[in-house]
Amino acid sequence: MTDSGLAHLPATDRPGTAARLRDALLAASFTADGLLDLLGAPAYAALARSETVPALRATRGDTPLETLVRLFLLQQPVPHARVAAVLPVAEALEAGWLRSVAGDEVAATVDVRPYGGPDGEDWFIVSDLGCAVGGAGGIGQRDEGVVLGVGGASTTLAGITVRTPVASALDLGTGSGIQALHASAHATRVTATDVNPRALHITALTLALSGAPAADLREGSLFEPVRDDETFDLIVSNPPFVISPGARLTYRDGGMGGDDLCRSLVQQAGERLNEGGFAQFLANWQHVAGEDWQDRLRSWVPRGCDAWIVQREVQDVTQYAELWLRDAGDHRGDPADYQARYDAWLDEFEARKVKAVGFGWITLRRTGAAEPSITVEEWPHSVEQPLGEAIRAHFERLDYLRDHDDAALLEGRFRLTAEVVQEQVGLPGAEDPEHVVLRQHRGMRRATKVDTVGAGFAGVCDGTLSAGRILDAIAQLVGEDAVLLRDRTPAQIRLLVEQGFLEPAG
Repeated sequence: MTDSGLAHLPATDRPGTAARLRDALLAASFTADGLLDLLGAPAYAALARSETVPALRATRGDTPLETLVRLFLLQQPVPHARVAAVLPVAEALEAGWLRSVAGDEVAATVDVRPYGGPDGEDWFIVSDLGCAVGGAGGIGQRDEGVVLGVGGASTTLAGITVRTPVASALDLGTGSGIQALHASAHATRVTATDVNPRALHITALTLALSGAPAADLREGSLFEPVRDDETFDLIVSNPPFVISPGARLTYRDGGMGGDDLCRSLVQQAGERLNEGGFAQFLANWQHVAGEDWQDRLRSWVPRGCDAWIVQREVQDVTQYAELWLRDAGDHRGDPADYQARYDAWLDEFEARKVKAVGFGWITLRRTGAAEPSITVEEWPHSVEQPLGEAIRAHFERLDYLRDHDDAALLEGRFRLTAEVVQEQVGLPGAEDPEHVVLRQHRGMRRATKVDTVGAGFAGVCDGTLSAGRILDAIAQLVGEDAVLLRDRTPAQIRLLVEQGFLEPAG
């Protein structure tokens, strides 16, 4: 994309204008909370689904907030005088945030969406017009170089990212800058890359309008703009992971065959991480006939890294093709063109023997352990976002289990994690349950079956007694041999610790 592709975007070299515009937006309560109060929950939720009619009905007045919603979110022309009462309109016109239209009205040149940060920050995500309004699929078909705003994928990645303070963070394929913005709150230095210069320009706008520090913005694909000697404490990426025939849309299509882009991204991340650093991605992967999908993903993990890979969803190839054809608006065009594109997707999958496509999260952590841990699992159930702290704790528990053999485990003390409940499952009126289930109400919200010993053990774990002493007491109560119970229970304790039902108490 040439510089002419940036001609109609706001200028990035006017931080004073961005600061004054931000002050005006905040003064009018143009924030996530302010929108919810104005629109009400149904219209607010509809706007998140790209449906604008309820929000149009809720902004028929002339308050400053209604003016801003119509201007920046609903992308309607607004009378100049109304905008001038809310914004520094002359400065915004000169800097390119607004443009004059016929009839003494002004219109926005970009979508500006209020976005609440994890600690209550009032941020703003800038994106291209027409990507988040106009009903399902946006307005018309999406252009090749378009930069999208807030979506389900970007908020998912933001929620699963580990948020410990770090010296350096890298956002690969930054798009509108959502991940870079989050990283700026806990990283001293943020680097953001994108193959699309328009995305880098919009990222700069997002950071400036949100009052965040500027990032080091670099043009190029994936790790290409990163120097050979550069390493990071955190790497995040919501890459163009869609497995498609060709690379028609930069924001979503990787341009490599099959799932090679996601594989390359994961494999190359290991050498870019500092010891203890995390790399976290969203990804798609192929389910190939005659191949175990979990083995496929294990082969992606670079040496020297622990990995936790979670498959959240699987679609057959027809569902997958239809999803992304609709995402591009192809279903609204010529039926013959739609059918030809659909055929091309299925031809591509057939040639690669792909039966389905998985979607999920990949987390790597650089480790010095002699035998890194690789966990690949399917978890389509509901979780509690944000999950960053739960993911950090998962790897911390892995370290503990790796460093403690069974004898050391029995010497350890454990604590039941918060909001774990016990469920007994069986026929009504039965004297004893068929089985006992421990269920989490936080984080991954797992459930696991345990025997009566496991349930009793977990129930008394409050960090005061060692695991061995608890088992000795249980053995005495149930009349079992204490030595045999000590021998067979550590595997169950390891599972409960690994899955987050128990945590080491010190």
